[in-house]
Amino acid sequence: MTNPGGGGRRPTIKDVAAAAGTSRGTVSRVLNGGHWVSPQARAAVESAIRSTGYRANPHARSLASGRSGSIAFLLTEQQHRLFEDPVFSLLLRGTTASASAVGLQMVMLLAQEDADKTRVVEYAAAGHVDGVMLISRHRGDTMLTDLLQQGVPTVTLGVPLDLEGQVSTASADDRVGGRRATEHLLHTGRRRIATITGPMDTPGGALRLAGYRDALGDDFDESLVAHGDYLVPSGRAGMTALLDRAEDIDGVFAHNDLMAIGAIEALHDRGRRVPDDVGVIGFDDSGLAEQSSPTLTTMRQPFDRLSAEMVRLLMEAIEGAPPATVMLPATLIERESA
Repeated sequence: MTNPGGGGRRPTIKDVAAAAGTSRGTVSRVLNGGHWVSPQARAAVESAIRSTGYRANPHARSLASGRSGSIAFLLTEQQHRLFEDPVFSLLLRGTTASASAVGLQMVMLLAQEDADKTRVVEYAAAGHVDGVMLISRHRGDTMLTDLLQQGVPTVTLGVPLDLEGQVSTASADDRVGGRRATEHLLHTGRRRIATITGPMDTPGGALRLAGYRDALGDDFDESLVAHGDYLVPSGRAGMTALLDRAEDIDGVFAHNDLMAIGAIEALHDRGRRVPDDVGVIGFDDSGLAEQSSPTLTTMRQPFDRLSAEMVRLLMEAIEGAPPATVMLPATLIERESA
């Protein structure tokens, strides 16, 4: 059935609702993502859309809803991090694809300094985007609070350590992942296992360290902990400092792949063989793990699923749903380094 209204006019939502046997509100909800619509009603609406030949007018829909049809990918790190850390590009690619699949345009925003953050909050609060995905946040940064106070629907990547339960969140299970990484080194016979953490004001830094401590229990040794910033040089510096304190280290859990690669470089500088003398494991499986020498054993974050969940949670937040948390498992990927 095509154009049930006749006269050559373009089919409307009213036509779709009549064909589906539902209300116009149900049709509108399906067109805007299908939230709070039963599977049966959604199937009926989708069938009616096909049979009537209905096509949404994005501009008219935007005017009617008061929405922009855009969402923001917000990174609050230094700009060079976008190009140096492949995690961010993987997430940008994944969230852009997920947004496109539901008819949303992705806008990328960078906010490094306080003035940048103020402008971004004002931009989002003015309605230029319908919601924000905050990709990297440090504890105490007020930007998330400012967005929420302005009523901007927001989703974070990683649990916000000081605002847990107040905002929707998608993350890999950092604590369990940190524990399993350390347990893998223990299972390969390592006994003096060190760690190189991410910044302790980030969820990855704090929770992966907690997982490392869980695995070691009473054998935890504070002197075997070095702190980094998720980039290669800090992994190299952290490993060098650890070897200066404890030459008998035989295992290292670095909180991401970049720092693990830096740690391997430092071990090679000291004449230590990987994995023969020291086993090394990273976190992310960002693509670099397969290119390192030796190839890197790591905990894989499910970036495609995380991207899709962030977009889904943000769409629900835009519709007024309460905060929700999605926690996905990190998976051990065994390669040559441990």
